[in-house]
Amino acid sequence: MNMSVLTLQEYEFEKQFNENEAIQWMQENWKKSFLFSALYAAFIFGGRHLMNKRAKFELRKPLVLWSLSLAVFSIFGAVRTGAYMLYILMTKGLKQSVCDQSFYNGPVSKFWAYAFVLSKAPELGDTIFIILRKQKLIFLHWYHHITVLLYSWYSYKDMVAGGGWFMTMNYGVHAVMYSYYALRAAGFRVSRKFAMFITLSQITQMLIGCVVNYLVFSWMQQGQCHSHVQNIIWSSLMYLSYFLLFCHFFFEAYIGKTRKARKAD
Repeated sequence: MNMSVLTLQEYEFEKQFNENEAIQWMQENWKKSFLFSALYAAFIFGGRHLMNKRAKFELRKPLVLWSLSLAVFSIFGAVRTGAYMLYILMTKGLKQSVCDQSFYNGPVSKFWAYAFVLSKAPELGDTIFIILRKQKLIFLHWYHHITVLLYSWYSYKDMVAGGGWFMTMNYGVHAVMYSYYALRAAGFRVSRKFAMFITLSQITQMLIGCVVNYLVFSWMQQGQCHSHVQNIIWSSLMYLSYFLLFCHFFFEAYIGKTRKARKAD
């Protein structure tokens, strides 16, 4: 199929989406992400305290529906934004794919860019299941949720360069991750290698994010990338911290456990 046809063929809801109104709303309301983050943090500590002396909830069926919904959403987002980014890469090159702001107002990607940003608020609901089911809540989980929400809302309003790469990668990883969660919640036995692959994909995503930030900064000096130093600094710190935390998680969850199991044998 011709890539330009695949990319520019819009669904009705994509055609009707007004990105100018969306960007204006975000410019006026992006600071509400701090309120959501504060409420989220309060729920974490308050919820864990309340559940401390209570029996855990099973919530298997709601968790299956929740994970499956996010998986389907992420799959559609990955396909639509991935097709658009691939088209830009093939027709205009790497620099255009990084620096061009067309991702925010492109015929297909404009809807999915805004949907991505908004989705970071309801995605906080992941933690509700962890707390109510009295599962282990690691720092990486809630730190990642809060910082992605804050950065996404902060950056979308300025239509900064690199956004197409950041969002498309996140959609792709989440499509696999939430599919895995849905299968596990439904009771399917999934290979441990699948979980390892997801974590390795997340580590790779963070590395690419750092590279994209470097390219944005380099090309911004030439006046070819729309961004600002403050955004690049926050983004780079965020991606670097994710990289270190996911590497630590990978070691603890897979390499460390394997070594312990061998010693026990």
